[in-house]
Amino acid sequence: MIITSIVVCEVAFWVLLAAGLLLRYAAHRPRAGVAVLLVEPLLEVVLLAVTAFDLRRGAEPSWTHGLAALYLGGTVAYGRYTLRWLDGHARHRLAGGPRPAGPPRHGRARAAHEVRLWLRTLLAAALACGLLQLAILYVGGAEAAAPLRSWQFVALRALGIHGLIALSYVVWPKRAPVGKAAGAERS
Repeated sequence: MIITSIVVCEVAFWVLLAAGLLLRYAAHRPRAGVAVLLVEPLLEVVLLAVTAFDLRRGAEPSWTHGLAALYLGGTVAYGRYTLRWLDGHARHRLAGGPRPAGPPRHGRARAAHEVRLWLRTLLAAALACGLLQLAILYVGGAEAAAPLRSWQFVALRALGIHGLIALSYVVWPKRAPVGKAAGAERS
């Protein structure tokens, strides 16, 4: 039941996103597009309610409950970022807007971008671990809560790996190619 809910929420997320952007830019109905996009946070509430209901009715905690918590944390932390990124591309492709600027490619600006992404991952991990901790307290018993606790470690591992990647950009910033740097100085 939980896996089906996660899949349905993920598919619904992308369908609502596409519908909202198409309404906003292709159909020239910006208010209707925004209304559709504002429905998306309800998907997270639905998934949270389904997961809580499943535990409440006596389901044994499993990896599916942990995955639901990680999914919720990730969509909350990265949802707005993804929406803004896709909105810029839809504006460019469907409404003739300017080409959206990509992330910085070199130097301190790239390092700062990577650190900001890591902060989003920190938020995702914190939300997931918090939801999992609430579920652990609700379920009680170390044996029953073991699958949920293991997902907390999954979230912390992902945070640590992403932190090492972001740190690598800070410690060893990527330099601009020589030709591009020289061309930028001549302009």
